[in-house]
Amino acid sequence: MGELATSRSALMSIHPVYATAIMSGQKTVEFRKRRLADDITTVWVYATAPVQAVVGWFQIEEVIEDSPASLWRQFGEVGCINRSEFDKYYKAHTSGVGIRIGKVAEFDSPLNLSSVVASGVPPQSFLYINDAVLNELHASLAE
Repeated sequence: MGELATSRSALMSIHPVYATAIMSGQKTVEFRKRRLADDITTVWVYATAPVQAVVGWFQIEEVIEDSPASLWRQFGEVGCINRSEFDKYYKAHTSGVGIRIGKVAEFDSPLNLSSVVASGVPPQSFLYINDAVLNELHASLAE
């Protein structure tokens, strides 16, 4: 399955249609309203309802912070979202973030959220995860 970076990671809630597009390689940019911390190199993908599971992870290739109009011009074709949904998402926001997706790994079997987050409660947008928990989980997946 590959090696994960050793820095801190994030768990990101993503609608299933977009999570599937990321895992398939079709979606190469994830749009967000706010930036992740600069040390985040790996994002674990939690597909929201009805899937409700961690389906894989991706490495961050680059983070671009810009106006929504500029983000659309640069990445509209690879973001797997239509213009009206994009505009609705960024309504009343003057800036946004485009996360360019690098290496992607999809799990053979999706993980229960409680195996990654003790509370079992999904993040509204994203949360930072302790690498010790992820390294242990990653090792168990490789067995």
